[in-house]
Amino acid sequence: MNQNINQTIPINDPFGKASNGKLGMWLLIIVDGLSFAGLLIAGASLRASASSWPAAGEILDIPLTAFNTFLLICTSFTMVMALSSIQKGDQGGLKKYLAYTMAGGLLFLGIQAWEYYHFIHNGFLINSSMYASIFYVTTGFHGLHVLSGVIYIGCILWAASKGRYSANDWDHVEILGLFWHFVDLVWILVFTIIYLI
Repeated sequence: MNQNINQTIPINDPFGKASNGKLGMWLLIIVDGLSFAGLLIAGASLRASASSWPAAGEILDIPLTAFNTFLLICTSFTMVMALSSIQKGDQGGLKKYLAYTMAGGLLFLGIQAWEYYHFIHNGFLINSSMYASIFYVTTGFHGLHVLSGVIYIGCILWAASKGRYSANDWDHVEILGLFWHFVDLVWILVFTIIYLI
């Protein structure tokens, strides 16, 4: 009785078909999520120990930032549409929705810069109080992530304009989506804790 010594033995891969890039992005998200958690927990702790703290909306512009939050949530939708487009082989749709996502990210940053400008002009500086320090450090850290995401989208959009992605090759777009959705989700937490509570 002959046995096939070259028979392939199935290996149980705990990560399934996830690419190295996707695993790397998940690792980045976990580490980065812990960084944001540390900032938010530290801010909450300092607030709990403070003798006085401004009421929600007393200093910060809640309606403007609520609009900015809605805008960022909308960019999560356009990112989903970008991925869905390329999965169907629609390169035009991919480029269009990536451009929308990038434009939304830039508008978000523009509104945040406008907000910072007016705060600073009115004397609300990072060294004004513990409240100001927490506000600027947390929102600034998130703003750097949005800026990084916009640059990342620009790189993927450039590659898309060269025809790099197809219905059979869209892993890089999905990895970008993971990062962008993370940035959006974190902002919802930042907005709730810093602006509303």
